[in-house]
Amino acid sequence: MKHLISPLDLSVTELDEILTLAEEIIEEPKKYSNVCNGKKIATLFYEPSTRTRLSFEAAMLNLGGSVLGFSSADSSSASKGESVADTIRVISSYADICAMRHPKEGAPQVAANYSSIPVINAGDGGHNHPTQTLTDLLTIKNLKGRLDTLTVGFCGDLKFGRTVHSLINALVRYENINFVLISPEELKIPDYLRKEVIEENHIPYKEVKVLDQVMPELDILYMTRVQKERFFNEEDYIRLKDSFILDGKKMELAKEDMLVMHPLPRVNEIATEVDKDKRAVYFKQAEYGVYVRMALIMKLLEVAGC
Repeated sequence: MKHLISPLDLSVTELDEILTLAEEIIEEPKKYSNVCNGKKIATLFYEPSTRTRLSFEAAMLNLGGSVLGFSSADSSSASKGESVADTIRVISSYADICAMRHPKEGAPQVAANYSSIPVINAGDGGHNHPTQTLTDLLTIKNLKGRLDTLTVGFCGDLKFGRTVHSLINALVRYENINFVLISPEELKIPDYLRKEVIEENHIPYKEVKVLDQVMPELDILYMTRVQKERFFNEEDYIRLKDSFILDGKKMELAKEDMLVMHPLPRVNEIATEVDKDKRAVYFKQAEYGVYVRMALIMKLLEVAGC
């Protein structure tokens, strides 16, 4: 039995298999409409989610399976003090596979330690979000045609953004990857990620504080929200926030085939005028999340058709 807690739980070969299967699902969705008939997924979401929870549920329903679970800790026995370990022991009797989101880093790993069904980490604190990473990789592979030889810019909250951390961990395993890290000083990537992941894998990178100056060199721009609540004072936020709002003027500086990605939800970091630009693929990215989760569920359940 295999779990998915971190993007590193999957080898490059396994990643490629899942992405290839997801692309096959995109081409022939009806072919896979009954492969999980009789199977159930439990979605255990201890914190709010729209896209991730609903895409897991849509994925299983598209495969012919069914769904059970809860959408907040308040609606579960966690509100009574039940531990993650006890919850997963019980859920293992009800479902065939589980997707868990939890505000505490490491909680899905605890669940995996006690589970008799596959556990998928659907986001744990600021740590990992491996299925968003699969979604991001599928978006890049399907729209750019490759996962190597890319200059990827990450912009916004690089310190607390689990989607950023997970995608960096995944991309360092491909050839000719370059990173451009665009953030205020207060939200730079954690030291461990810079030293133990980027530098130890000899990935070229640079850190900048202004988006405009690096736009022309990017193949991918991965936007995230600059979080006002992370700043120590209002003045610093006001001083820096406009440097990280993507608008039509900044898009004029970019390559004609650059992709703009965002894990969503968006607040104001991408102006709505950018939505009309063919390079803005964040809503397509959300759609791909269903297909890649369908492929992942199939792989972890080892159902026919994989």
